Amino acid sequence: MISLKNKKALVIGIASDRSIATGIAKALDKAGAELILTYQNDKLLSRVEKIAEDLSGQPLILSCDLSSDTEITDLKKKIEDVHEHIDIIIHSVAFAQRAELSGSYLENITREGFKIAHDISSYSFSAIAKEFKEIINPEGSLITLSYLGADKVVKNYNIMGLAKASLEANVRYMAASLGSHNVRVNAISAGPIKTLAASGISGFNEILKIVSDKSPLKRNINVDDVSNTALFLASNLASGITGQTIYVDAGFNIVSV
Repeated sequence: MISLKNKKALVIGIASDRSIATGIAKALDKAGAELILTYQNDKLLSRVEKIAEDLSGQPLILSCDLSSDTEITDLKKKIEDVHEHIDIIIHSVAFAQRAELSGSYLENITREGFKIAHDISSYSFSAIAKEFKEIINPEGSLITLSYLGADKVVKNYNIMGLAKASLEANVRYMAASLGSHNVRVNAISAGPIKTLAASGISGFNEILKIVSDKSPLKRNINVDDVSNTALFLASNLASGITGQTIYVDAGFNIVSV
């Protein structure tokens, strides 16, 4: 069993009890990590508090809107006051305007929508790492969540595909920047899962069916599949892995359909 006892883990991106971030938080908690959870706004606070009640520890719950550098700085200061240092950062955040997640890519894309998708889905991971790098312990692990749409055209994924491609490149450059500090950076490219975020993608149920029919394992993945991979990457068992995108999609990414 993987132990993360005495490790401090920041989990960003909990939006509901079905969020991938929620599953990862539960896995880290079970492994003994001390958690810090964030919420974007007051609307999401009660959801995060409810999820925290089901965890064995008593997570620190702090606000942070990743579109604000000031809030990211404030988040670091508040964590530093309590813990001084952290070991693990989970970045499970993505956003694009709903209108740009259906139909023709070129017909629906806008300059503002492009900026928003890349700012929240990709740049925010860099922003967090840049602000926190001085308080991340050696052997630390940063993990973000990507999707196959970064590499292949997925119907209706549109602008998020570009944002996730940016995020995966971000992982490689961040890994190079933080490697000398013995801090690792990786992405998990998760297969489609019914989450709150996925509900905004037009035709999502069709994607689920294609994956379950065509993937080598003939099934869709679940949150536990992703959480277990995140747990491994967060631990010292993955001490030699950095700058990688790990596919957790029942093998769908290797199939030509």
